[in-house]
Amino acid sequence: MKIKKGDNVTIITGKDKGKKGKILKVMVAENKVIVEGANMSKKHQRPRKSNEKGSMKNIEMPIHASNVKKIQ
Repeated sequence: MKIKKGDNVTIITGKDKGKKGKILKVMVAENKVIVEGANMSKKHQRPRKSNEKGSMKNIEMPIHASNVKKIQ
């Protein structure tokens, strides 16, 4: 892969086309990357203790490496 953690990229295909962000994680075996603020998904968090409330968190999901382009 020619991109690495910390590189600034733009997304060239998909629902987040045109968004720019920094790479947070690279998964070489799956050929995927996680871009900051792109491909967001909601994760349901269960309450751990009896007095806590459950919540929904927005997390970044992986994008295939061929769908991002490095910015110079």
